Amino acid sequence: MFLFIAALSALASTAGAVAPENIKANLPSRSQLEFRALHQKSQRPWYYLSGSAEIITSDFELSADKIRYNADTHWAYATGHLHLEHFITGDKLNADHGKYNIETQTGTFYGVNGTSPAKSISSPGILTTANPFYFQAKWAQRIKDRYILHDGFMTDCKLPKPWWIFQAPLFDIVPGQRAIARNTVFRLKGIPIFYLPYFYRPLGKKTRHSGFLTPNIGHSTQFGWMVGAGYYWAISPSYDMTAVGRYFTLRGPALTYNFRGKPSKNSDFAALFYGVDDLYGAPVKNGPAGTGPKEGGEEFAITGHTQLLGFTGTLDWNYLSSYLFRQIFSYNFTNEIGSQVNSIGYLQRHYDHDTYDLSFAAERSQTFEAITLENQKPNQVIISKLPSITFTGREHEILHGSVPVWFSFGASAGSLARDEPTGTIPDSGGFSPQQTFQTGAIGRVDMEPRVTTEFDYKGISLMPSISLGATDYSNSYSTNTTTYNPSACGPYFAYYDCPTTTARLGNGNLFRKDGDFTLDLSLPPLERVFTPPKWLHIGPKVKHVIEAGANYEYVTGINQFDRIVHFDQTDILSNTNQVTVWLTNRLYRKDAKGHVSEFLDWRVAQARYFDPTFGGAVSLSGQPQRVVVLATEEISPYAFLDGPRNYSPVISDLTLSPYSFFNVDWETEYDPVQHKFIDQTVRAGARHRNFFGSVGETAVSTNPILVPRSNQMLISGGYGSSNRVGWNVTALYDYDLVNNRRLFDFYQASYNTNCCGFSFQIRQINLGLRNENQYLFSLSIANIGNFGSLQKQARIF
Repeated sequence: MFLFIAALSALASTAGAVAPENIKANLPSRSQLEFRALHQKSQRPWYYLSGSAEIITSDFELSADKIRYNADTHWAYATGHLHLEHFITGDKLNADHGKYNIETQTGTFYGVNGTSPAKSISSPGILTTANPFYFQAKWAQRIKDRYILHDGFMTDCKLPKPWWIFQAPLFDIVPGQRAIARNTVFRLKGIPIFYLPYFYRPLGKKTRHSGFLTPNIGHSTQFGWMVGAGYYWAISPSYDMTAVGRYFTLRGPALTYNFRGKPSKNSDFAALFYGVDDLYGAPVKNGPAGTGPKEGGEEFAITGHTQLLGFTGTLDWNYLSSYLFRQIFSYNFTNEIGSQVNSIGYLQRHYDHDTYDLSFAAERSQTFEAITLENQKPNQVIISKLPSITFTGREHEILHGSVPVWFSFGASAGSLARDEPTGTIPDSGGFSPQQTFQTGAIGRVDMEPRVTTEFDYKGISLMPSISLGATDYSNSYSTNTTTYNPSACGPYFAYYDCPTTTARLGNGNLFRKDGDFTLDLSLPPLERVFTPPKWLHIGPKVKHVIEAGANYEYVTGINQFDRIVHFDQTDILSNTNQVTVWLTNRLYRKDAKGHVSEFLDWRVAQARYFDPTFGGAVSLSGQPQRVVVLATEEISPYAFLDGPRNYSPVISDLTLSPYSFFNVDWETEYDPVQHKFIDQTVRAGARHRNFFGSVGETAVSTNPILVPRSNQMLISGGYGSSNRVGWNVTALYDYDLVNNRRLFDFYQASYNTNCCGFSFQIRQINLGLRNENQYLFSLSIANIGNFGSLQKQARIF
């Protein structure tokens, strides 16, 4: 339905307007007629025009071989090469003969064909064309602002051999309001593809209208055949709803429901639900249906925005019944592998030109640590903040002069809770928790004022700052230890696979105070301009810039780190005495036109820890144990603290773009304690004309207690683009080098004409419990939309 009715909207005379500069000049004024012909004669009230006869008004032009016009009735009778063109809308109609009322703009035409400008489409996912819409009919009527085409077809493919047409015995169009078609057949290269008995399409500015959505069908080795249909309900100008039901022959029914609203000018919301009732369970090889584990579930999301009493409010609340359900039934690969479900709702207001912020928030973070089956306890960590209040002041100058002083602060209060597994055992579904630990509601109040100043001398900048923090917790740990017991897992698991945490709350208040002194040092950059070798082809001149700096930080006063329950970065603050140094190399080039661009950026950094235990946060027992403190988190996204240490890994971040068609990114960390590279991410991409390709690898090989060992390689490449005319192909392949298996791969081929396109994709997914092949197809109609099982968000292009 969408394809046909959207096409009718473009066919209507209001579908595309001619730009003012394209309207003919020297037109007669309104209510005046201009006659042109090789031969003219008049016998009141009749006017007879022959030989290139024309009647021109301020709105349209009617031309033919012969025209008879009655000034009393305003009817014009035209024969031979009749042509009617409306200047404002750009519609052009040709006919063998017909009659047209100049005053009422009503008429009947026979042997009709014509064009209507295509409606402008700006969406990058829609195939576009500059072709107008072509239409043909045995005869047509114009009744005031209403067009009726009889026994005809329309297309935006060039005639006489169009790729596709919509054919119907009747097209009924009211420009700017609605279009109706009955008994429609969509033909592709003359072959009937589908039949549609009745369609209605609104054509005005308010184009929403209730109706059934186009049915769809697809196939998957995991779900079997899928058939689906839906309904769109335009409840009112401010609310609408979409419901789509699907049935998987191997699994059962699924429902997607979306409800949207805009109650006021400054408020809107949307609620999305997706659920599957897994009646038959996972397919079992060589087994009877219904014997596999049930993997159904549901997820929903509620989003909204509002402005209330000067506050800006945002809501993004999400729920997922199980990680297993997401991995099995999600059609978005990024969503499939995402193990977190984050929710937040807040009201925020700015004061004094954004110097101060006041916010009220509620947050919930749900992290699934492993896949668990239907009857198992979920292995997850849940952190809740219900609610929290934050008041902050951005840095503002309180003393002026040669030695300025800036002041800032942060203050928060909230009720927080943490639920987490305290021991795990491996089973057929992964690792399921033996038991969980729940903190219940813990109140936390935190304040941290900061004073900063700056000293400059000949390009050398020193910026010291002092902050005094105070945090009060209504409860804390009395015991919090983690041990590793491989005997609980069996002989096939390493000691780090089976951690057991002993955690107990002390039912007592804990007050933490800290002092934080930092000193930032920035040195003047070193620069040099030189001429590179000509064979590099990077420009006549290159500028090399070296930037260096250091940061010293001393934090003291935190002597009960192991008693603090961790909710966010506030709670992982620890004592530290450290210096972080960094060095950055940059290369700039200047082209013949004087344009300067950076083509190399290489930053290297490392921290020296004078307190290897971070004030006792790291145990001296000798047993490796994962510890995360704010000092290490700020230098590396990967945890590396498994015992006392004096040096952080050496952090290297390189970006190289020597040519417009080639770029490389390389991020890596070298650990001087383990004497090896513990992680790296490298990506390289190239594009030449219509050819493109990229390769990347992400590897982690540090202590598995800190981060599980992994090594994945992603390769992609292709030719063309999503809307390019002709053949376009692309592929993407992701391989797990640790487990020696592919995770997923996509292959897509598309062929686009100047008015339609065809795409076919094969998706292969291998995520352990989910091993599936999907076969997806779509037909794209230029300037209208897409039809088929291959959705825009699932495309590789």
